[in-house]
Amino acid sequence: MRGSTLLVAVLVVLAGCAAPVSTGNDATTATTSTTSTTAPAATTTETPSTAVSTTAPPATATATPTASPTPEPTETFTPASGYGPWGSEPVVVAVEAAAADRDYTALVSEATTFWEANDARYLGYEVDYEVDADARDPDMVVRFSDTIPECSGQADAVGCAPYITRARQIDRPETVYIRTGFGDESTVEIIEHELGHTLGLAHGDEPADLMNATGILYTLPRTNATEKAFPWDDPNFTVYVDDANASDPDAAREQVRHALDYFADGAPGMPDNLTYSYVDDPADAEVRISFADSSPCAAGAVSCAAASGYDPDGDGALETYGSYRVILVDLDTEAVGWHVGYWTAHYLGAEADDEKPEPFRNATYNERRSEWWT
Repeated sequence: MRGSTLLVAVLVVLAGCAAPVSTGNDATTATTSTTSTTAPAATTTETPSTAVSTTAPPATATATPTASPTPEPTETFTPASGYGPWGSEPVVVAVEAAAADRDYTALVSEATTFWEANDARYLGYEVDYEVDADARDPDMVVRFSDTIPECSGQADAVGCAPYITRARQIDRPETVYIRTGFGDESTVEIIEHELGHTLGLAHGDEPADLMNATGILYTLPRTNATEKAFPWDDPNFTVYVDDANASDPDAAREQVRHALDYFADGAPGMPDNLTYSYVDDPADAEVRISFADSSPCAAGAVSCAAASGYDPDGDGALETYGSYRVILVDLDTEAVGWHVGYWTAHYLGAEADDEKPEPFRNATYNERRSEWWT
């Protein structure tokens, strides 16, 4: 799809006779916060790094477009010279939506304008549209819904439309289905893609960035992780501890267990259904604890943390966390648990220090090295 410079997105599949779109969680954006050796400093965000993942909405596969079944026509329509299957008259497009919460007609008009402006370039014939939301006898209906009928075997398509190359295939009114829940720009791209199928274009045809079977879409605005009481999909966490650079590996692991057990046992103000299980492969872990021999953190910090997750609405902020990593730098073993606990509370939704459990509020040097979890 157009907009390849977008930072985060949802990989969607354009499916059915038309193409569905998925959220390129969506790509993931990592942010990093740091704390100092004395008291936790305000968190700072480093330059985000991104990765593409397939998350909400989930990616769907795309099937080769097929023509919609139509009855045998009683007469053959031959398009006027220079016109495609829809002929020389404007294609009258009606708009249907289950909810009147957006100006869907304007989005459809924007999409039809794209094809009118680029018909000679991509179609080789002229096409004109007349968008009339309440047209009584339309040639085509663009229907917006939060669900899309199964289209060419794709159950989760974001759009579906008939693949039309000849006039005799048209059974008026043809219906183009568009899934709701995406931002305006992404919605217009879905409509453009689906209209492309009704104009005889298959997946991969030019413009390829629009007609590819997969693309990047953004949802409507969603609540950021930092504004959620619990910014995770579920409360069951897997943990990997890399003690390679720990001064006392066994004691350091024991500190980590004390910290996470504190939350699993119901830390004040934190969710009461958390579980932590330990794994041997960091690729399987949602929580990764490591000890650094050289600091990747801010100057003077003895710990820092980074969370990665999903940004389906493309606003540059994570909406859901997928994992977090805590890095400990040249830290006394007795303070390991406190720093792990501090960052755990942070990524459980308590970003502000006054929202964290009492042991993590203005803790002194000695308090951080005490058995604060008891």
